[in-house]
Amino acid sequence: MKIICLTEETVETLYLLGKEDFITGVSQYVLRPPEAKKHPVVSQFIRSDIEKIVSLKPDLVIGFSDLQKDIASQLIAQGVSVLVTNQRSLEEILNTIYLVGKIIGEPEKALKLVQSFRQKLDEMRKISSTFKYRPKVYFEEWDRPRYSCIQWVSELIWACGGENIFQHKIASLAKDREVTDEEVISLNPDIIFGCWCGKAVHLESFTKRYPSTQAVQNKFIWELPPEIFLQPGPALFIDGLDQMFEKIKEAATLTNKN
Repeated sequence: MKIICLTEETVETLYLLGKEDFITGVSQYVLRPPEAKKHPVVSQFIRSDIEKIVSLKPDLVIGFSDLQKDIASQLIAQGVSVLVTNQRSLEEILNTIYLVGKIIGEPEKALKLVQSFRQKLDEMRKISSTFKYRPKVYFEEWDRPRYSCIQWVSELIWACGGENIFQHKIASLAKDREVTDEEVISLNPDIIFGCWCGKAVHLESFTKRYPSTQAVQNKFIWELPPEIFLQPGPALFIDGLDQMFEKIKEAATLTNKN
């Protein structure tokens, strides 16, 4: 089977299921696992090399998000089979991992993988439920304009013991998650996470923007890797939970002492 992956999470899923030999093309942003970089690059996120994809004669092209609808349409017009998923929640991400496993003929492996992720998530929720205080978190996905986090990140924050200050803005479309500096300041986060898709975070910008917030005063400002937190796949469960939990726990512990 020849599969082209337009985004990163499917690549990691195929490696975890032992079917990396199926991969015929990947996105230029693939970082996990490192050896995935050996595959031909055929796509960015909203742009793909349609001619190259067609020339590779894939059995299936797998993409993610409504933002890839134009790519999907062009490939379908060329007679290519395309699957585009649009998962937004942690539960939908787990279901998509299982779906990919079924498609490639490894439903049992996929089920075990999903069950291990679900168990880790449940254990994290249980531990964080003992916190006496849930730190308020501002997760910035982009800086100009300012976008707060997507649904699965908000759910991850809660599972790790925090609370997304923009819980009321977890819409699918980025434009519906736009926030203002005035809103951030008024909601006074205990933690600020910067996770900008495609570029490095300038942590000092948060200090300048939000000097009165608890996050700045306590120096609880961190950069998080987008290849872990901004792709809806295994990375969230393998590394994302642990990384976020340690930082939220630190803030929760300080708040309890104070």
